[in-house]
Amino acid sequence: MDTQVAGVAQSATRLVDYQTHPDRYRHYRLSFDGPVATLTMAIDEDGGIRPGYKLKLNSYDLGVDIEFHDAIQRIRFEHPEVRTVVLASARERVFCSGANIFMLGSSSHAWKVNFCKFTNETRNGLEDSSRHSGLKFLAACNGTTAGGGYEVALACDEIVLVDDSSSAVSLPEVPLLGVLPGTGGLTRITDKRRVRHDLADIFCTTTEGIRGQRAKDWRLVDEIVKPKEFAAWVKKRALELARASDRPGDTTGVTLAPLERSIDERGYHYAYVDATIDSAARRATLTVRAPKGEMPRELDAIVAAGASWWPLQMGRELDDAILMLRTNHLDIGTWVLETEGDPEAVLAADAALDAHGAHWFVRETTGLLRRTLARLDVSSRTLIALIRPHSAFAGTLFELALAADRCYMLDLPDDPADAPAVTLSARNFGTYPRVDGHSRLDARFYGEAEPLAKVKAAIGTSLAARDAETLGLVTAALDDIDWDDEIRMVLEERASMSPDALTGMEANLRFGTGETMETRIFGRLSAWQNWIFVRPNAVGEAGALKVFGSGRKANFNWERV
Repeated sequence: MDTQVAGVAQSATRLVDYQTHPDRYRHYRLSFDGPVATLTMAIDEDGGIRPGYKLKLNSYDLGVDIEFHDAIQRIRFEHPEVRTVVLASARERVFCSGANIFMLGSSSHAWKVNFCKFTNETRNGLEDSSRHSGLKFLAACNGTTAGGGYEVALACDEIVLVDDSSSAVSLPEVPLLGVLPGTGGLTRITDKRRVRHDLADIFCTTTEGIRGQRAKDWRLVDEIVKPKEFAAWVKKRALELARASDRPGDTTGVTLAPLERSIDERGYHYAYVDATIDSAARRATLTVRAPKGEMPRELDAIVAAGASWWPLQMGRELDDAILMLRTNHLDIGTWVLETEGDPEAVLAADAALDAHGAHWFVRETTGLLRRTLARLDVSSRTLIALIRPHSAFAGTLFELALAADRCYMLDLPDDPADAPAVTLSARNFGTYPRVDGHSRLDARFYGEAEPLAKVKAAIGTSLAARDAETLGLVTAALDDIDWDDEIRMVLEERASMSPDALTGMEANLRFGTGETMETRIFGRLSAWQNWIFVRPNAVGEAGALKVFGSGRKANFNWERV
């Protein structure tokens, strides 16, 4: 049971909680018909996560997206028989009108940015499941599909639009609001749908959007269907997509039981994860614990463990802790990453993940771990990994160290009993790619063959501090005389720097080896959007986002910057 103490939050505002359940959904209905699940938007106008706006025309805010994320996660694990997910609307002639404009206009800059980031991650998660898990997504756009509504459709494998002479797809943010489509729209119409540049320019500067045959001809949708045939066509196409999937058809799912989490003045506490907050130092320590006791090795035992299987439970807890810190503690700028426990237990879990990797449940668990680790990569926080005695930086948990901006390891050559060690497993070589498609080791060494060959040869070897430093796996190996002072100076120095400059620097240094659609969404698009979100043309008193719906025209400063 959660207990909230006011001291853990940075204000009296109620904590945003990312845990929910279909029984508590206000905005979505989830139904199942054999291999097809239908996730229907029925947005409650009065169900905003914050007061002050109505969620009209199936517009959404963070609370809506939390339900969306939860529903997809439950389909992945609780319904392995599902092979196609249809995204639909309960409103006539409206699919989704996108992010609620009045919510955006009244929100702080940080709220807008974090909202867009989480929304981006949910959209990327659809494509991740399609790519890795055989779960296909079909957007059944029965009416107006605008802004963020079209962006969620773009994240699906296919889009069908009702051909009723009025329904259109649109990205009207530039002409209407003075901002950009914030969750991948600009990138997906070029990188994914290959819309011609000049046509994309027209599309993104047209408030009324594109409908009918032109929408199909321009590649904005895959199919258009007359209203009378729409429902039957969607059902037929969903089944066709399902037949191409390799998800099992006659298997019982794994129930995602609620996480056992306590909240107190020190932070967030779970079975395998602790997020301890030091408000004075503006720092949080994320400690991930290795499993205790013997790990199940046989598939039957793994499936029987269900949501309590260590890789899944730990991954869910870490994911929740990251989201809670990211949203509710904006001034906690440094996250210290630590582990503890038996590294051999982590390696045993890795061996089981590898041995049964083709099984749907194990595959979905790997997918959750992959997406959770990717949240670290794109979080605008300094990440410092500390490897001390009794750490468990092995295999999957060593990915935490590889995700860090710096990693320091205590060197105790005269005390082998207490000296920490790190161990690589096969999972460190591509199982958990970042959003740029590279493994963290590959990115660390820029794909260079020689250093990668050396670290690959060390798989399964317990590496002491000097060996890890020689291989380039840690930033520095420090002896016990220097450790306390060096770590203190590193953390204090970091805390003294501009958080804005650090966010920009870290993002650029973390992703230096080439772009993908996902990195362009999180990097280039997000950087421009963040800048536009603080410009008077968008959010000034006479900015387009502020005056929307008031009947007044925006007052632009016409300088091009």
